[in-house]
Amino acid sequence: MDTITEIIRMARVQASLDRRCLLAGATVMEMPACGEGEAPFHVLVEGTCTLELPNRPIELRPGDVLLFPWSAPAHRIHTTGEGPAQEAVMTPGDNFATFRSPAGEAAIDLFCGYYLYGAGAGTMFFRSLPNPLHISFAGSGNASEILRMLSTILRQEAENDGPGTAAVLSHLCSALLAMVLRKTNRRFTETALWTAADDDRIRAVIDAVLREPGADWTIARLAQIVNMSRATFVRHFSQCTGMTVGALLAHIRLMTAADLLTDTDFPVAAVATEVGYRSESAFSRAFRLATGSTPARFRRNVANSQPTRMLRAYGPPQLTGP
Repeated sequence: MDTITEIIRMARVQASLDRRCLLAGATVMEMPACGEGEAPFHVLVEGTCTLELPNRPIELRPGDVLLFPWSAPAHRIHTTGEGPAQEAVMTPGDNFATFRSPAGEAAIDLFCGYYLYGAGAGTMFFRSLPNPLHISFAGSGNASEILRMLSTILRQEAENDGPGTAAVLSHLCSALLAMVLRKTNRRFTETALWTAADDDRIRAVIDAVLREPGADWTIARLAQIVNMSRATFVRHFSQCTGMTVGALLAHIRLMTAADLLTDTDFPVAAVATEVGYRSESAFSRAFRLATGSTPARFRRNVANSQPTRMLRAYGPPQLTGP
């Protein structure tokens, strides 16, 4: 099983690129806060800039990706240069908006977009990630080369902005998310990224749980998979994933449950058994704690919800399937 592909599928991620920023000199650009179910991101292709959060600045360099998996506050992006700061000017486009400095030759090439994700599995997954998540692909071998190729296509499509551009950009942004989830840099994250565990043995354990979330996964059994003692396995697992064994096991089981409640008509009791809970009541309590909703109400809400998007004021929606 391809763990990251399966997680993205369960999260029902839709990707959109909604602005390209070509900035020069001292320029300021305000970014709005985002709501539940929306994860904005920035990809810096060329130049350097500063992203100012309410509590701290983050320096971005070429090859950097910054993702807000949840609760993205309003923030400001600014570049340095001579003279007073100028505000970026927006030019609407058919598929995305372009922001430019009023004067000067562009030295910054920044792409901004967002991921929408489904309730249940999507919310649980994105909330398990560090916020914000800052990844640097610069000087990271094959990943750096892949990002350069991705950036080249982004630029070409942005210049073209014609038929099919929205679909191409959307799929490129989806590819970018997969790249981010399989790479982490401890310099930029306060905790480890569990999708990017840097030990093949720990990844094998996560894969096994994803394949069979309902199995009787005791710590002893999981440790046996990787030929470790219980104590060594528990310690090493937490170091590699930033989560305890029990927390990640519950996380995967409840994400799978939300997926089953969305895609199947299995009774709640059957879903509980499928993901490893011994009783429907224990499952319902755990699901309610994780999502704020009972399994039955979650299923009704999903069935009654409309597949709508939050639209940007300067462009039409750009979707990709889960």
